[in-house]
Amino acid sequence: MKALLVDDEKHVRDAIRLLVNWKQYGIETILEAQDGESAIDMVNTHHPEIIMTDMMMPIMNGVKLLEWLQTHAPDSKTIVISGHDDFSLLRHTLKYGGTDYILKPIDPEQLNEALDKAIQAWNKDEELRHTNRELNIEMNQIKPMYWDKLLSNLIAEPSAYDQAAEQLEKEFHLSRTTRECRVAILSLDTMERSVKNKFSHNLDLLFFSLINICNEFLINDQRGYAFRHWNSDNEIVLLLWKDQSGSEAFLAKINDGIRTALHTRVDFGIGSSRSFPTDLALSYQEARDALRQRNLKSKETWIHSTLNTAKTIQPALTFSQYEERIQLAIRSGSIDQIQETIQAWMDAVKLSEAITLEQLDHWWREYRVMKRRWVQQFFSNISEDQVKQLLLDEPSSLIVPLDEYGILSLSLWQQELTRSIVHLSKLLLESQQKDKSVIFEIAEFLEKHYHEDVSLQDIANRFYLSREYISRKFKQEFEVNLSDYLGQIRMSKAKVLLRNPHLRISQVAEMVGYQDEKYFSKVFKKLEGLTPNEYRKTANSI
Repeated sequence: MKALLVDDEKHVRDAIRLLVNWKQYGIETILEAQDGESAIDMVNTHHPEIIMTDMMMPIMNGVKLLEWLQTHAPDSKTIVISGHDDFSLLRHTLKYGGTDYILKPIDPEQLNEALDKAIQAWNKDEELRHTNRELNIEMNQIKPMYWDKLLSNLIAEPSAYDQAAEQLEKEFHLSRTTRECRVAILSLDTMERSVKNKFSHNLDLLFFSLINICNEFLINDQRGYAFRHWNSDNEIVLLLWKDQSGSEAFLAKINDGIRTALHTRVDFGIGSSRSFPTDLALSYQEARDALRQRNLKSKETWIHSTLNTAKTIQPALTFSQYEERIQLAIRSGSIDQIQETIQAWMDAVKLSEAITLEQLDHWWREYRVMKRRWVQQFFSNISEDQVKQLLLDEPSSLIVPLDEYGILSLSLWQQELTRSIVHLSKLLLESQQKDKSVIFEIAEFLEKHYHEDVSLQDIANRFYLSREYISRKFKQEFEVNLSDYLGQIRMSKAKVLLRNPHLRISQVAEMVGYQDEKYFSKVFKKLEGLTPNEYRKTANSI
């Protein structure tokens, strides 16, 4: 803390210095002035918390100084030290915020009590100021969110206007007599890539900057208000309730401001003038349709309405028309074949006179559905959670492939589509190789353990696979089911053992995994056409 001693007599200032233990009160700096004017200079420069002043001084006296302090330094606490026992001076001290009036000669105890009282008063006020600052900061953070929510709700529920009308008029000068309004939407979908990259780690800052720029124009002109739409991730909504016929030109002016501040322009969709607040939703939908139906292949304007959107009637092009070709390319594992198939799709897309955001979104959703279906077909043994894991590389919503100027880039889209499909093809190939490897491991296990009582369930438990999956994959790989494959191994081993005349048929049966000699003989005859005895006689006679 700082203290300022104001008195035209130096010995008085020196006495005050000596009579107070300043450090005890947390006062580290003691300033001095010999009159009111010098004191004002000190206050403006150093902003002392505590001021002790005489009343009778040349140039500017204490009476005038107190008046100045109340206006220009109201947070400071002032103690008057005077040689005049005058009620009018005391009254003046209290009127202009003085905390105490001490008479000369100075009593040390009175001085310290007065100082302690002044410091406590300053600390109490400072605590209150701090609380108010915190509340103001919090309110400034919450307030935009409050308006975002209220105005977003107003579009969906016009009946909410009656309760908010007084607040809206006070805050935005939105008169209760307003009968019509237009809705515009600022879209981040087609913003230049360089700007998106700059704010990629703090999208909220980008929204904050854009909304501030919009409102700098709107609020200053009392023309409307811009807010972040609660029901959309990428929309800033502008309500325009003044001079609606000039709204397009005004949006262009805002866009120039955005260009100056952020070195980019943005697309606006704007709806027609509608009844306020009952038909806000209609104007909002028109603005949204204007953005979704604009032609992304060209950039003729930044301000879009349903009057100038792409209206070209053309044959419907769907992703599903290419599904079979793409699926075959994925199964082939050939990057060249995948690239050729995607090129065929892109060639068909390029023939379209116009490509809208609506059309892109439809294609993207088609591809998402097809890819999920492919994953379920290709990896039939995996759970739903594993399916979701394999689809994690896909964004949860459409990301429009744009060049650095914010225009649709078919080459970027082609690259991303090819990357996605090549990735899926590689996953399929790795899965097939892994499946093939485990099936051969099972076959090797059967070669080594044919003499044991091995069931399909035992193998499933050992290799952590389902019985159905093992049966299907084993048949695909060896063109014979697992039990027959095991039987073939056992018969092959049995034929070698039967050549040994010292082994009984029952011993041979047991050695190849059959505990029942009769069952062994039945299976042997079914597969070899001879009984074990007949085979032994025939083999040994050769």
